[in-house]
Amino acid sequence: MEEGLKTADPHDCSAYTGWTGIALLYLQLYRVTEEPTYLQRTLDYVKRILRNLNGRRVTFLCGDAGPLAVGAVVYHKLKNDSESKECVTKLLQLQRTIVSTDSDLPDELLYGRAGYLYALLYLNTEIGPDTVSQSAIKEVVDVILESGKNLSKEERKTDRCPLLYQWHRKQYIGAAHGVAGIYYMLMQPAANLDQETLTELVKPSIDYVRHKKFRSGNYPSSLSNETDRLVHWCHGAPGVIHMLLQAYKIFKEDKYLKDAMECSDVIWQRGLLRKGYGICHGTAGNGYSFLSLYHLTQDKKYLYRACKFAEWCLEYGAHGCRIPDRPYSLFEGMAGAIHFLSDILVPETSRFPAFELGSEKKDDKVEDDS
Repeated sequence: MEEGLKTADPHDCSAYTGWTGIALLYLQLYRVTEEPTYLQRTLDYVKRILRNLNGRRVTFLCGDAGPLAVGAVVYHKLKNDSESKECVTKLLQLQRTIVSTDSDLPDELLYGRAGYLYALLYLNTEIGPDTVSQSAIKEVVDVILESGKNLSKEERKTDRCPLLYQWHRKQYIGAAHGVAGIYYMLMQPAANLDQETLTELVKPSIDYVRHKKFRSGNYPSSLSNETDRLVHWCHGAPGVIHMLLQAYKIFKEDKYLKDAMECSDVIWQRGLLRKGYGICHGTAGNGYSFLSLYHLTQDKKYLYRACKFAEWCLEYGAHGCRIPDRPYSLFEGMAGAIHFLSDILVPETSRFPAFELGSEKKDDKVEDDS
């Protein structure tokens, strides 16, 4: 991977396809192994990306929020508090754009407000709960809620789906551009949404999406799409499963866990992808669904499935898969596969990169009746 990165775009600082994604990978390797050289390697990449911010986008995965948040975390781990706080300050300076009523910013995870919200919650998870104030988080959450309510009203779906979102005039479902990623972020405990809002706005919206499920257990790419074709984190069951698992943790209703298990079966049957090995639309991203289910249920069936997908990734390049545009990146290429493989070593605390925030508490796990 390092050899291949010599030809990578020197100006791509994103977590999705660029150097922040590589920094996240080394941060993950440090988390798994506690080997200091990996943290030093992360710092090398952080210094590089912070010199090349472009100011065009504001999210964790595809904008400046990602490099700044990762930079803050790395400097904090190295006990360089002044550099860490400077990164946090610069990140919070982006907030004006996020909450502006004149902004045409979408709400989704890759390019929109949910992606900026992730950066704020990531800081509070990795550094400390007061790194970003609750008022700043609430301001972002409120504008996401208002946006969802407004579109729902426009589409006359307030009763059925109180929070509705679109990207490029299409109402996507998946984690990357769709409602699954947005609902997932709103359900994060660190987002501090009150129970009434969760129950009256988020829960019925999730149920509306659940009723769009295909008979196979997979989900369409958008509310208007009737083609049962894509099984990716970005479009399909591998992205929706994370929303369902979070809904189960929040609302404690078995229907969400049951649907998540159906998603897992779809991924097991159809999730070894010829598109590649990466996170967004590759086998590694699909494999994370099994790790998330195992993490919650402790059912070894899901750990077995994750390991089988990991075996596929270990035979990198042997399956005639399409070569992605950024073949060494986190969300499209080899770095994503390595991230997944490293999490197989510690499945109890596995964390989908730039999506899951921290580790679950033991008392949140489902009892294993087997």
